[in-house]
Amino acid sequence: MASLKADITAFEGMRKELEAKHLHAWALFHAGQFVAAFPDFESAATVAVGRFDRGPYLIRQVGAGPVQLPGGMVFRPAHALDTGGL
Repeated sequence: MASLKADITAFEGMRKELEAKHLHAWALFHAGQFVAAFPDFESAATVAVGRFDRGPYLIRQVGAGPVQLPGGMVFRPAHALDTGGL
């Protein structure tokens, strides 16, 4: 299975070009290649799932800063198999 490393590297390598041409759009990368830019996350995700099924693929908003969580916040995804339930 492919990893996201190639997609992240491709995004970082194209960052200046993407910011110049697609600021605030959502960029889709797959297999280390730029696929397209979309006006919203939902459009990018629809194309990604339709073309690449479960992925992996990278969808990032161009020009968005890093997400920072407060120090006391713990992220733990919930799913149906979790003993805590949903």
